[in-house]
Amino acid sequence: MTKRTALVTGGMGCLGEAIAKALHDAGNAVWVTYFPGHEEPEPWLDRLRNEGYELQAVGVDVSDYDSCRQCVDQLADKGVEIDILINNAGITRDASLGKMSKENWDAVLRTNLDSVFNMTGLLYGAMVKQGWGRVVSISSVNGSKGAYGQTNYSAAKAGIVGFTKALALEVARKGVTVNAVSPGYLDTPMVSQVPEDVLETQVLPQIPLGRLGKPSEIAALVAFICSEPAAFMTGSNVAMNGGQHMY
Repeated sequence: MTKRTALVTGGMGCLGEAIAKALHDAGNAVWVTYFPGHEEPEPWLDRLRNEGYELQAVGVDVSDYDSCRQCVDQLADKGVEIDILINNAGITRDASLGKMSKENWDAVLRTNLDSVFNMTGLLYGAMVKQGWGRVVSISSVNGSKGAYGQTNYSAAKAGIVGFTKALALEVARKGVTVNAVSPGYLDTPMVSQVPEDVLETQVLPQIPLGRLGKPSEIAALVAFICSEPAAFMTGSNVAMNGGQHMY
């Protein structure tokens, strides 16, 4: 089996870590990105190495095109060719539209959507040239159904789906598949910021399975999409949300 190399943006977050582990378990070499000046990779890498995961990290501001280009050039200088790209980096800046600042609109769109253009645009050409590649972008249930106070986040996540479908058409004959995954509410630090009473009375009652999702469950799906047996799967937006939104 050919050993592939994967890059997971936002890889030091809860979901990103789960995806990185799943891809590593599937036999891939795995790199993750971190935000220089905001995240320190070495303690995280040391912890993962103690668990048996030999991961590598590279710094980048995914919202900035020039930073992404420098990241890709840095990897190339190390002789690293990316076969699998997971666009996972994301933030929230929630507020109703009337109270949302332009700064918070821009921050979410740049980090959650522009990053997908930046990283994919810089990496997919080499995948096309070699005739094999996987691009998986993490959208959200709220990109499909919307959420109060998340016009920025929902717009960005919906944009990921459109980007995915369009690029999938462009590279379908080139051996590169392009897919999106739309998780529901997961048991992550981001969701833990939701007040417990809101979680119990408003969020969980909307989920037919009656619980939050596990990052490892999403990661297993992503690992499959990146595998050889998933080669006939492209242009898909796969919902994994406990039945909260069916489409």
